[in-house]
Amino acid sequence: MELSNLFWSASLEKMKRGYIEEEEVFVCLLCGENIEKGMVYPHEDRFYLAEKYMGVHIDRTHISVFDYLIGMDKKLTGLTDHQKRLLTLFYQGKNDKDIQEELEIGSASTIRHHRFALKEKERQAKTFLTMMELLKEKDENAPTFVPVHQTATMVDERYNVTQDEQDHILKKYFSDGKLMKFPPKEKQRLVVLREISKQLKKDHVYDEKELNGVLKGIYEDYVLIRRYMIEYGLLDRKSDGSQYWAKK
Repeated sequence: MELSNLFWSASLEKMKRGYIEEEEVFVCLLCGENIEKGMVYPHEDRFYLAEKYMGVHIDRTHISVFDYLIGMDKKLTGLTDHQKRLLTLFYQGKNDKDIQEELEIGSASTIRHHRFALKEKERQAKTFLTMMELLKEKDENAPTFVPVHQTATMVDERYNVTQDEQDHILKKYFSDGKLMKFPPKEKQRLVVLREISKQLKKDHVYDEKELNGVLKGIYEDYVLIRRYMIEYGLLDRKSDGSQYWAKK
């Protein structure tokens, strides 16, 4: 199953800890890293069993599950930049007076008002999640939507893609792993670019020449593909364009 599927289908408890357990491995929901069961992993002169080491991995790679989630696009979190900043300061354990001084806004009572507003948002979210869970049991006509990748930079109507639509688009535009034509519509482009991203190595840093070679093997206009993959949050790079890597 794709990482985006695992991430969005995970329970609240599993998402909080940042990983799921499968038959032979623990899988990080944030990047897809697999930690094999039955192995002992060394880190800083200590040895860890697989599940404990997954916690080490999350701390080393993502700082924390909270830090990963708060860094996601606002369309995925439903939070404004100001709310994200407040939640980060709350998570750091700062009191209302310290936060008020750091942000230079209102008074300590203003911060308490923000806390109340966020708790209200939490109550609304719980109610909505419960209704959606109940709906799943009744709505037999609901189509299967392709999950939004966690690194998406602009979530809008183009992400409204069902599994059937995706299969149709891939069949139309790909032949033997090569892209025959770059689609004219944004939704089709998203599906095509996500498929191309699967052909990039994870945890690998490409120089520009190497990446261009991989993309050119898929589609002649590799510069176009590279640009759109960055735009859609599937690919990242250094500011000077010397190194590229697939975003997790």
